Amino acid sequence: MSSPRPALVIRDALIERIMRGLFSQGERLNEERLAQEFNVSRTPLREALQLLSSSGLVRLEHRRGAFVHYPSLDELIEMFEFMADVEALCGRYAAQRIDQERLDRLQVTLDDCEKAADAGDIDAYYIANRDFHRMIYAASGNSFLAAEAERLLNRLAPFRRTQLQARGRMRQSLAEHRAIYEALVDKDADRAAAIVHPHVALQGERFNDLVVSYRRVRQGRG
Repeated sequence: MSSPRPALVIRDALIERIMRGLFSQGERLNEERLAQEFNVSRTPLREALQLLSSSGLVRLEHRRGAFVHYPSLDELIEMFEFMADVEALCGRYAAQRIDQERLDRLQVTLDDCEKAADAGDIDAYYIANRDFHRMIYAASGNSFLAAEAERLLNRLAPFRRTQLQARGRMRQSLAEHRAIYEALVDKDADRAAAIVHPHVALQGERFNDLVVSYRRVRQGRG
């Protein structure tokens, strides 16, 4: 297996630090210092910052550099709300259009989710979970919708990963994945959409957990 390219490694390391609240809102990222720390040239570092900017966690300003940006809580809630609608539509279309080959691949990914949940491995679960959702986007048969869903997935990835740290969330997510899969097998579009929407949306305890953790992150360095 080939190693991930340096830009992805740097991006993921910076996401972790930002989501731990190790930077202040508006703090400038020192490119020279980061290049030395990661032992890379400016090229992969700048690629990593471009990738980070697409997640909204960094803002790039011409001739000034990269600055940490924590979305407001209202922005975050609105993004999750929209994401839930987009993914529910993907689920609806996928139930109508998915074929057996895609269902078989989805089952394999569901098994990967289960193995990761059994092991309590958040990183492995996050990857399998991401693949599960991407397969549903592709199965929707609508390339424009799939591209929009992918864009939102990347934008919200750091926050969705943080949710998995809540006690019992991986098991809850796995149960919801199973229910989504069964709806797709049954080709029940209404049921698929009705399960996918709350699976993605911020509701109840999940909303409270995110609010508490994100407020702590935005306070910075704490």
